[in-house]
Amino acid sequence: MISRHRQAPLAVRAARGVFPVAAAPVFLALTEWVARGELTADTWSAYIRPHLPAYLLAGGLLFLIWLAADLVTRLAPLATLLAGCTGLVPAAVNFYTLQLRGEPFLPWDLTQIREAAGVAAAAGLKIQPSMVWSALALAALTVLSFFLYRGRPRLALPMRLAGSAAAVAALAALVFGVYLQPAVTQSLGILPDAWMQDRYYRWYGVITGFVTNLTNLEIDAPDGYSEEAVNAVLDETEAAGQIETGPNFPGSLAAADPGGVERAPTILYVMDESYWDVSELEGYGITFDADISPNLHALQQTSAYGRVYSPSFGGGTCDVEFEALTGYSVGFLPAGCKPYQQHVTRPMFALPSYLKSRGYRTAAVHCYYARYWSRNTAYPNLGFDDFISLEDMRGVDKARGYSWPGGLVTDASMGEQIIREYEALKAASDAPVFLHAVTMQNHTNYSAANYPDDRRVHVTSAPAGLKADTIGALEDFATGVRDADALLGQLVGYFSQVDEPVILVFWGDHYNPVGGGYDLYTATGYAPTDSADPALRQTTLLIWSNYSDRAVDLGTIAAYEISPVMMDLFGLEQPLYFRYLNRQLRYGYRSCTGGVTVGWDGAAACGLTPRQQSWREKHWLLQYDLMFGEGYVAGRMGLALEEAG
Repeated sequence: MISRHRQAPLAVRAARGVFPVAAAPVFLALTEWVARGELTADTWSAYIRPHLPAYLLAGGLLFLIWLAADLVTRLAPLATLLAGCTGLVPAAVNFYTLQLRGEPFLPWDLTQIREAAGVAAAAGLKIQPSMVWSALALAALTVLSFFLYRGRPRLALPMRLAGSAAAVAALAALVFGVYLQPAVTQSLGILPDAWMQDRYYRWYGVITGFVTNLTNLEIDAPDGYSEEAVNAVLDETEAAGQIETGPNFPGSLAAADPGGVERAPTILYVMDESYWDVSELEGYGITFDADISPNLHALQQTSAYGRVYSPSFGGGTCDVEFEALTGYSVGFLPAGCKPYQQHVTRPMFALPSYLKSRGYRTAAVHCYYARYWSRNTAYPNLGFDDFISLEDMRGVDKARGYSWPGGLVTDASMGEQIIREYEALKAASDAPVFLHAVTMQNHTNYSAANYPDDRRVHVTSAPAGLKADTIGALEDFATGVRDADALLGQLVGYFSQVDEPVILVFWGDHYNPVGGGYDLYTATGYAPTDSADPALRQTTLLIWSNYSDRAVDLGTIAAYEISPVMMDLFGLEQPLYFRYLNRQLRYGYRSCTGGVTVGWDGAAACGLTPRQQSWREKHWLLQYDLMFGEGYVAGRMGLALEEAG
């Protein structure tokens, strides 16, 4: 019998064998080009070569996707298109998410596709040259594969089935046996980076970064979780409350006047973007031409003050906000996850929901898009009645248009928005108010071009070695801190005059790189290493009230301790869960965040003592119950959490 297919020339057959092997690294290079926005010799020397196993795995993944798709469909162009898009589509999304929020494309972002599309459209993102050239390259390879594989002999069904099964099995083995096995990936030098997912993706690539993050989707119950175990911790907490005397801080109002005020106070939370008292650098060789923090320094004489140990650096504002509003530690959750997007999907205990159950009106104000970090869905589940976002704001002033086209709402305008919302709530009801605000003016990135010369704080002297760009970035940042301090003065000035008790909690979410990398911190000696250094985790905190002038040095506390400490300072009725956290602060540690434990003496240490480990395990037991479990704690606190509207 004469064959129906003439055998292709040897060169064509060789090219068919080489094509998927050669196409995979091309796809990988294009993927990294799109994800990073550039692909230079420095990219190879600084990121790819030192972490080569991660990129070999990614190339192997793309090769196996091509092979499996080709064997299953026998359509080489489709296999080429699928393998290329597997890298290029996530890479493009990764590039834009980094521009929008400073975080890469993570698996849980897939649950927020519609919201992300709305934010991207509002931000006016532009197609990059790397994307255009990569799309053209993919199209060219797809066309090439069409002509190259056209007319190849059919594969006998048994061989096709066996080949397809083998390719799919190899692909599954790579994903489930390597990528999703942390012990295996770590043995290959792919080490978790809980602090900075953007750095993790720069080191290991967008494909390896994304796939290995799939291991972070599952939440396991703590060992021994049961109603009896939860009640044992709560019983101990209640019993201790009967015999312990005094709050955690002897100088507080609650210590001086255990009766407190008869009228429930209005409580204001202001988390100021990237805020910390940059005038501290004046002790490290930096001088400015302006007083950066006059209001803060004056108020520290009559308020509670200290530092918040932040779970974030350079991004992840919502993690800090989540901890402050709930008392939950993101340290118990998978590294890099975003609770608002993944876990706050149903009503759960938080400070606003607790206060709401006690008759408070609750509202949040944020001067960016409502869908950013999924606040529009998370806030109702935390107990907020109202949410004022950028879409609702009119006539606000904006600044820093060089780095942010269109500008960011200024802190001064945010102060007006906060006061306006407070007045609206009080006009509608006599109920006490809980109002939480998040600012945006001082968001990264920093450049001297963000403010005109006569508006910008200037650095008048600096240690040798600091680049001009870094000094310019510092001037931008310091101007934002000065304006944040003015916001603090604006709010204190207004709420000093209202005829009701008011508590204001004002703090910063995280530090950022200022200029190139960590040069500002290392050159001055402010922090000797990088973002994991405890010095770059402790932002400025002030807790002021219009009915107390007692100065209290809080030292350093965790972000998840902000609400318990606030209630303890002023003798407010605490939910049982917060009472546990205040006991943990007193007898266990002030903070346990990112593997660093801060003791009562303020000393930071890596790891936990056996006693501290016991406190942490109980914390996770209660947090798991409230976030994921049966809600035994909420029942003991008398909270009936209904579906949010």
